[in-house]
Amino acid sequence: MDNQGRGLHARVLASLGPAITAGDYPPGTVLRTDELEKRFDVSRTVVREVVRVLESMHLVESRRRVGVTVRPTEEWDVFDPQVIRWRLAGADRPRQLRSLTALRSAIEPAAAALAAEHATPEQCAELTEHALNMVATSRGQQLAAYLVHDIAFHRVILRASGNEMFARLGDVVAEVLTGRTEHQVMFSDPDPEAVTLHVRVAEAVRERDAARAEACTREITIGALRELDILAP
Repeated sequence: MDNQGRGLHARVLASLGPAITAGDYPPGTVLRTDELEKRFDVSRTVVREVVRVLESMHLVESRRRVGVTVRPTEEWDVFDPQVIRWRLAGADRPRQLRSLTALRSAIEPAAAALAAEHATPEQCAELTEHALNMVATSRGQQLAAYLVHDIAFHRVILRASGNEMFARLGDVVAEVLTGRTEHQVMFSDPDPEAVTLHVRVAEAVRERDAARAEACTREITIGALRELDILAP
């Protein structure tokens, strides 16, 4: 597909994906390819490529003589970063954020405890560096810069756990943190207690203190849920 084709593909996907996840096309809705071609003024090839992507996310299924049918919500690939991004952009954002933060609260404390046991010296250094950079960007409304280090910190924790399942959730956590920032579900400056807790997690991992790493990470996720109660009730 040439650059123009990729641009058309991206435009159609950026319209259909969020519309499906927002419920504009309820489960069971049939989307006819010829109607999509006319609506978006694109070729059948572009529509087919878009449908393939949506099928890979389990948002739709394509059947001959039926068309493209929107699948039930419970069948969607809710761990796909793009699906998460689309859902966080919709009206159901508060519930989605709570669901994702609950997932984090179940996984990340355990990952931090494992990281305290398995992290390499290089990973310990990365954690400390990102935690200190979070401190440095936590004042003066530097949320974009803070987000970069926040995401990197949590990716290292998940990777350093030594558990490949946890490590694969790095993109999920990144989307949650990005969504909170982009949709203003964050204070203009991060909670000082949360910033300090990240530093303490880095220290606990470096000192091989699994219990403290787990406890501090749990406090981070509890704090995130408290923020949602205030900013996304």
